[in-house]
Amino acid sequence: MSPVPIAEFDVHPNALSPNDGIAFGPFLLLPARRELLKDGESVAIGSRALEVLIALVERHGETVEKRDLIGRIWPRTVVEDCNLKTHVAALRKALQDDGHEHRYVVNVPGRGYCFVAAIEYIGRAPPSAPLTNELQPALRIPSRLRRLVGRESAIETIGSKLLDARIVTIVGPGGIGKTTVALAIAHQRRAEAGGLVSFVDLAPLSGAALVPSALATALGSGVRSDNPIPSLVAWLAGKRMLIVLDSCEHVIDAVASMAAELLEGVPDLQILATSREPIKVTGEVLHRLPPLSTPTVSDALTASSAMGYASIELFVERTSERLSTFQLGDPVAPVVADICRRLDGNPLAIELAAGRVDAFGVQGVSSLLTDRFALLTGGRRDAPARQQTLMVTLDWSYDLLPEVERIVFRRLGIFAGYFDREAAARVAAYDAVTAADMLGIVANLVDKSLVSADINSGMTRYRLLDTTVAYARKRLLDLGEFDELAKRHATWYLQLLQQTEEADQQPLDGIQRGARGNVADNVRAALDWALTGGGDLNLGIQLSIASVPLWLRLSLMNECRIRIYRAIEAMAAAKIDDEWIDMQLQTALGVALYSIGPGPEARSVWTRVLQIAGRLDNTDYRLRALWGLWVDTVTGDNHATGLTLAKQFAQLASKVDDSLAWFVGDRLVGTSLYFLGEQGEARTHFERMLSRPPAASHQSQIRRFQFDQIVAGRGFFSRILWVQGYPDQAFREAQASVDEALAHRHSLSLCYALGQSACAVALLVGDFEAARRNVQLLIEHAARHELRLWQSMGRCFSGILQIKLGHKSAGIELLSQAINELRNAGFALYHTTALCEFSAALGSIGELHAAQRAVDEALEQSSRNDERWCLPELLRTKGELLLAQLGTSAAPAAEALFQRSLQLALRQGARAWQLRTASSLAKLHRETPDHASHALLARTLEWFTEGLKTPDLMEAKALMDR
Repeated sequence: MSPVPIAEFDVHPNALSPNDGIAFGPFLLLPARRELLKDGESVAIGSRALEVLIALVERHGETVEKRDLIGRIWPRTVVEDCNLKTHVAALRKALQDDGHEHRYVVNVPGRGYCFVAAIEYIGRAPPSAPLTNELQPALRIPSRLRRLVGRESAIETIGSKLLDARIVTIVGPGGIGKTTVALAIAHQRRAEAGGLVSFVDLAPLSGAALVPSALATALGSGVRSDNPIPSLVAWLAGKRMLIVLDSCEHVIDAVASMAAELLEGVPDLQILATSREPIKVTGEVLHRLPPLSTPTVSDALTASSAMGYASIELFVERTSERLSTFQLGDPVAPVVADICRRLDGNPLAIELAAGRVDAFGVQGVSSLLTDRFALLTGGRRDAPARQQTLMVTLDWSYDLLPEVERIVFRRLGIFAGYFDREAAARVAAYDAVTAADMLGIVANLVDKSLVSADINSGMTRYRLLDTTVAYARKRLLDLGEFDELAKRHATWYLQLLQQTEEADQQPLDGIQRGARGNVADNVRAALDWALTGGGDLNLGIQLSIASVPLWLRLSLMNECRIRIYRAIEAMAAAKIDDEWIDMQLQTALGVALYSIGPGPEARSVWTRVLQIAGRLDNTDYRLRALWGLWVDTVTGDNHATGLTLAKQFAQLASKVDDSLAWFVGDRLVGTSLYFLGEQGEARTHFERMLSRPPAASHQSQIRRFQFDQIVAGRGFFSRILWVQGYPDQAFREAQASVDEALAHRHSLSLCYALGQSACAVALLVGDFEAARRNVQLLIEHAARHELRLWQSMGRCFSGILQIKLGHKSAGIELLSQAINELRNAGFALYHTTALCEFSAALGSIGELHAAQRAVDEALEQSSRNDERWCLPELLRTKGELLLAQLGTSAAPAAEALFQRSLQLALRQGARAWQLRTASSLAKLHRETPDHASHALLARTLEWFTEGLKTPDLMEAKALMDR
């Protein structure tokens, strides 16, 4: 390790004065005499080890950097870190610091050291006028046992509130750190000029009548009477004092009454209270203490970034105190983050979890959190009894509730995530509590820090923290109430989803993001209960069907597939034979299977739906089945067959009054014609389609046909525009499709717009910045929603972009991987053109044999699938590769391929391909200026009226100029 540079040790504001003595454990430190005593006897300790001790005690509870310690002990000298470690080890030996029961000095990895034992100053007086004899022995404040983590902002904010307010109450759930913060403020106030502070622990009191006597005892006032408050007012008169009333919740009325009289009678008095609910006296200012910061779910979390979150810093510090070898590494950082997240950033719960790492390891603690009340025990022996275990901490709050609030509280534990007032009333109300009563009861539970209210979105919604949910559910299970509540909960969310679908007015994303809260989390919980042994199978099947629009709206296709599989398996196990239900489940399954690619299973599912819909004479489901079969065919099989299915769909749609079906019919026929190379006729269908947008809502479009159909239509229309030679219009239409999908906030429609048009068109017109944005957006949304096919397409486009930007090696590797993924999934929709790009890229780096294999595979697939739209470009690419491989000897064969490509492009009206092939012919005959190919290129260039800055047109113009 390199030497530490010379540094000066600044004098700390808490530097010890000559008259100070500091007691901790059995020790007494006398800095002025440079002496350490144990039980009155001098302790043998080296001078530098003693200097380390004094420096750490001066900054008790803080981490002292190694650099600062070295600068103090070896001023103006360059030394190694190991010198400091030697003296710290000597100090620990002198203190008999065993790291467990007797813990004084803690190593903070990568930073320095911290003195953590409780200390008491002997002989120090505040810098103000000395206390009177009657007050000095009484005004004792419990020591700060440990360094505060993550509460600096709270201490500063509460201190600011105390500048103006006479009573401030720190409110929060059990274990959140209210007492610890109040103690820190009390010590801070005691150190200020004229700061008199008294601390009163009300937790041990068994009755409200004892509250004034407890204060009198803490003050040492000697007040003795049946009504001590007037005497306390008189005794406190003229004194500027802060009284800290800790743990007020179980004697809240008595505290409120006493506080009101004291504040009225003693003008210079201030009160800082801690409670799980407000005291509710005039002038009270609340400070709700939040949980410690925790990271959101992230695979990119490292040990370094994790330590920026207070909850993780606390976990690491407390674990290191018990397990000196513990180090937070990158592999374990996400696990620690998950522990802290599941414990809601609650400091007590985190400390209890950290105390179990030495027994079970971090992974073990994480897995055992499913029974957190058994795991999280064994708190500090010097902690209050109510903080020895997590269960006792919550019992303390629960036992203080009136019976009616206990019942509602544990019933609210059935919710997963957020819920609104109506949901609370429908699920948690019972005979003695009406829906109208719920408003006040929920408000009381919010006051008592057992329910959290979110009012930031403009619509109030509620939730219980995860640990509180676990406690409430344990109570439900212990009392045999869980299944009844679970059924009411599942029934309510079934009704909510059915009402939303029937009204078709309130989008599902509205109830998901709004006051109704996280509908998806609650539906998941309801399904998990309903389709298990103790649940309700019929309710679970109904809820599985009703939840499909929700999964589609949230683009959670994989989850939809898994949920439907479970419902189908449950039906089969129960031998339920109902074709109407079967048809709905099979339809949902067919839609969900699109997320993993076409194949025999999808085809079988849609064929079954078509058969059942025919028997039931249900036109809507016949249309859905034909759509599903068409999707399966065009993405993985044959476009001629796809056109037949599309025409069947359109013919059936023409017989019903259904504007959405008409719209979709034109889109399917137009898309199939595009792939077959019939660009003129395809454009006619798309123009007719876009001229008569459907009256159906965005929600209805997704529910029936997976995507927003206008987004899908505009996106695919852009492809036709580009092939026909309108690059600027194509780019605008593609981006408009993306913008519309973003406005709808529907990731599946967005992936369609990006994957089927916007990424490809941006690359084709040479707007690489737009291509980069589009590709990144596609990959992000596809990954977030586990849409594997769209992820593979995103990687295809990413590889092509890298190649075009000149990073050929990386781009080719990425493109090769993505092509294999598409091939394995049977997804032919972009596979052919990706092979063409791959072939050209291989040719550009001299891998000519591999390039020929790739283009031949693409040509074979084009022939097998009737994928003629890109055939002109495939033929042109093969011709260019022949020339690169064989030179002028291959000129006749290459020209034949170019001529065939040209004829196909002319027949299809594909001027974009015509331009590329005309350029290839002109290059082939560049030594013959009067060759017909040059005139052909000139005529083709003259036709284009837009896109003059695109790569194809610029290259063609450069050829003509040469």
